[in-house]
Amino acid sequence: MRTEASFTKKSNVLDHSMERRQFLKCSALLGGSAAAALTLPRWFPGFADDNAWAQTDPSGLETNAFSHHLPENQIFSVCQQCNTNCGIKVKFVDGKVAKIDGNPYSPWTMTPHIPYETPISETGTVEGGICPKGQAGIQTLYDPYRLVKVLKRAGKRGENKWKTISFEQALDEIVNGGDLFGEGHVEGLKDICALRDPKIAKALAHDADLVASKKMTLEEFKTKHAANLHYLIDPDHPDLGPKNNQFCLNYGRLKHGRSELLKRFVNKALGSINVHGHTTVCQGSLYFTCKAMSVQFEEGKWGSGKKFYWQADTGNAEFIIFVGANPYEANYGPPLRVPKITQGIIDGRLKIAVVDPRCSKTAARAWKWLPVEPNGVAALGMAMIHWILENKRFDARYLANANKAAADKNQESTWTQAAWLVKIGPNGEPGTFLRGSDLGMPLEKRPKKDGSGEWDLDPFMVMKGDAFVPFDPNDTKTPVTGDLFVDTEVNGLRVKSVLTILREAAGRFSLSQWAEKAGVSEKDIVELAQEFTSHGKRAVADCHRGVSQHTSGFYNVLTWMTLNTLIGNHDAMGGLAQASTYDITGKKEGKPFNLNVFEGSLKGWGISIIRHGKVYDKTTLFDGYPSKRVWYPFSSDVYQEVIPSIGDAYPYPIKALFLYMGSPVYALPAGHKLVEILSDPKKIPLFFVSDIVVGETSMYADYIFPDLTYLERWEFSGSHPSVTPKVAPFRQPASAPLTDTVTVFGEKMPLSLESLILGLAEKMQLPGFGEDAFGPGLHLKRDEDMYLRMVANIAHGDKADGSERVPAADAEEMRIFAQARRHLPETVYQLDRWKKVVGADLWPHVVYVLNRGGRFQSYSAAYKDGKLTNKYGKMVGLYMEKMATTRHSMTGKTYIPHATFVEGPCDCQGNLLDDASKGFDLTLITYKVITQTKSRTVSNYWLQAIYPENMVDISTYDAQRLGLKEGDRVRIVSPTNSEGEWDLGHGQRKPMIGRVRIMEGIRPGVIAFSLGHGHWAYGASELVIDGRRIPADSRRATGLHGNAGMRVDPILKNTGLVDTVGGSAVFYQSRVKLIKV
Repeated sequence: MRTEASFTKKSNVLDHSMERRQFLKCSALLGGSAAAALTLPRWFPGFADDNAWAQTDPSGLETNAFSHHLPENQIFSVCQQCNTNCGIKVKFVDGKVAKIDGNPYSPWTMTPHIPYETPISETGTVEGGICPKGQAGIQTLYDPYRLVKVLKRAGKRGENKWKTISFEQALDEIVNGGDLFGEGHVEGLKDICALRDPKIAKALAHDADLVASKKMTLEEFKTKHAANLHYLIDPDHPDLGPKNNQFCLNYGRLKHGRSELLKRFVNKALGSINVHGHTTVCQGSLYFTCKAMSVQFEEGKWGSGKKFYWQADTGNAEFIIFVGANPYEANYGPPLRVPKITQGIIDGRLKIAVVDPRCSKTAARAWKWLPVEPNGVAALGMAMIHWILENKRFDARYLANANKAAADKNQESTWTQAAWLVKIGPNGEPGTFLRGSDLGMPLEKRPKKDGSGEWDLDPFMVMKGDAFVPFDPNDTKTPVTGDLFVDTEVNGLRVKSVLTILREAAGRFSLSQWAEKAGVSEKDIVELAQEFTSHGKRAVADCHRGVSQHTSGFYNVLTWMTLNTLIGNHDAMGGLAQASTYDITGKKEGKPFNLNVFEGSLKGWGISIIRHGKVYDKTTLFDGYPSKRVWYPFSSDVYQEVIPSIGDAYPYPIKALFLYMGSPVYALPAGHKLVEILSDPKKIPLFFVSDIVVGETSMYADYIFPDLTYLERWEFSGSHPSVTPKVAPFRQPASAPLTDTVTVFGEKMPLSLESLILGLAEKMQLPGFGEDAFGPGLHLKRDEDMYLRMVANIAHGDKADGSERVPAADAEEMRIFAQARRHLPETVYQLDRWKKVVGADLWPHVVYVLNRGGRFQSYSAAYKDGKLTNKYGKMVGLYMEKMATTRHSMTGKTYIPHATFVEGPCDCQGNLLDDASKGFDLTLITYKVITQTKSRTVSNYWLQAIYPENMVDISTYDAQRLGLKEGDRVRIVSPTNSEGEWDLGHGQRKPMIGRVRIMEGIRPGVIAFSLGHGHWAYGASELVIDGRRIPADSRRATGLHGNAGMRVDPILKNTGLVDTVGGSAVFYQSRVKLIKV
């Protein structure tokens, strides 16, 4: 039976007294809990009482609703309404959150931010700026649909029938398993994670690698480990790892603190390698391209690089090209970057250009808007490279530096491979770097840094005049520079410099041909390239997801990052910057707490469910090309690959899936293809979730554990590349928790992710938790046992001698600290207990940092002598030698190791898709508005009032061509979704129908919708809990969500299109058509 009733019902739970009464009968939701009477009346009129702001505070600090200006009524924390993570000041009246503003100590909300030493007593009325989402976070906290008790499904997955159970019962069932749903036996975690002996795990892992590398036969392995083969997923493929890997954690928005806790639990305590995040749904190929560029040559081999990316130093740049980025509404922009951009434009310091098919609010302020063809974003970049190289508008002095010594001599903090020589294959394909041994030079012995022996240096080569010059890229004593354009032969080898290879890649087409592919004018390309090369190092190409989320995302990003490298703007004031943070886990010498201590760690090993970091033909699973699914040797956290791989049981079945703060069904392109997998207990026998509501993905879970919102908990949010000061902001408990209280390790605490993890660890008697978890006397029984020690590490600073330690809080600061937390229950905060965690000596310094919501270097200290203080300071890779020697699992071909233009869209085997010829005449793209954040702000009615419904944005030309008028309702259909709807199972369907908005500011042939609307859960559909009906709120179902219209990969069949190199889920290349309804 098909029904759309759940999503079209004209009801509003908060405006109807009958439905409110029904709501209040359900104690599983905040709207029916005891806390509702104290909190909801102030923010939701349907719950209002006559005296909602009554004075009950016994301290006398609050005399009216405007007392929140006092420092004693404020706690500094960090927002999570989007991933910008702005510093916030949470203000209270009568112990309830009444207002949220910006933290003036934070560089996110004020430029320059106030001095860190400013007394907290002086900041009560000093406000930083935050966006509407930040202000509306109160409604995330007090959402009546929030869960406060554990839910267990009472019907089939996805039917939205639930019953409340105790926390203790839920833990017991997940750990021990059983016939939990009357559908047959389900294995619990204690049986799935059977390998518990670290010595056995280490021996199996070591020899499994030998089998994979063909240094030990399978028969030898089986004989040696006969007594322990039962621990393996498949003894015939020991490199798959232990059965423990059949437990998988998949997470959405996760930051440090919780990240370390979860990885401690899954990787070290349970011994599973399967911990996978959501990176590739955001801007995955941006991360993994920059990671590839950051790979360094270390003791004879290439390292792994670091997962990060660069952005513009917005406050000092003179010219920025925002490519697929819209900082005025998203992309870590407002309020972090917008004031700097706006002031720069007003002052005449800054000029910006925007490359985007849609005229965004950023483009509206630009010197030049280039409405690029979605598939042509790299073509524009390659055209600029072509022009810059031909017109010699690059920084030749910088690019000639081949090693660190040469960079130091020229007062540069970075250097590149532009002059390095590469061997060219018989068919003209670039291969590995030319080495000294190719020219008969001997290897040079070098001592290892750890003193464990020696390594052999086979030097790289450049050409200088007629001479071949060997060098070590990390040499600090002998500067080596090289000629930039080399194409010659030596010892029978054809060699070219990296810059020559790039020039040839950019010279594949003429400027006019590049312009045609990009969909922009040749004149605009020339003017853009001229401007980009007219500001020295204070020009930047700043990329975001509009560049990365393509089937060629890795090469799109590499092209634009190569442009930055041509002008040498890394680490320059006004150039490219990276994020810089303080060590929180105590890895650095001299820190007060080493939170990496773990006695009895299993250290998960094997091949992950998404096959990341592994090369297909270097495993025992290799059986020719193509592989069954894509392998990802150069990326990780491939969000769209987790559940589909589980569905295909490749490379092995998963028996239990734990999802934290994620909604892949809603967030992913072609997310509807996950529903069938999640709904099937045979494919995922056990599925439990940590969530604050019943969401679009958690609705398919077996168990949902309520979590705390960002206003009630800890987390260390890190930084962003455009934040040039060194920082360590964090969330801390600001509001009293609204979930149930539970007991773990004999301690009472709110029901949350932390209590869930600690409870499972206690139930399973796992190492690394409980008594002496971090060493003698250093327990891990409560969340603050980890998180307060992280704050102590921040307070200490990163210098071993303690010279960076922050001041101690004085008596007044100590008083304000304690008074500001008087509303927090002992389940969260107790002064003596917190003090005991870090010790009396450190406590005043910890309070100093807690009072300010983190640690923030001054704005002026972030710059020195025209450079960034917090430098990247290493080689910037332009040529990825590892890629030139690694074969793609689907094609058997080696990866292209340099910037280039790749036609698209393609399937996962590299075949071009031509849906346009089949009548799908429009390309579907997405964007964000400042009032929504993908899947989690629909509960904020203040935001809904501003922008209650999204639209289908279409050009005037296309509207006239299709006979559409403003406001017409249209359905989005695609080659892989001919019905234009979400099939949610059990007869539930959500159509992709929206109203047309006609505009000039979008490229013809492109349509767009904003993310955040079109929900079918999160309060948008009816729930049944403990037999009681909880009605839907129709305001949460408005608009459309078009992700189900995005193309399914024809090879993989259960996931959308992918960038097989950088891992990105593809948002900008699906062809669709509109049908008027």
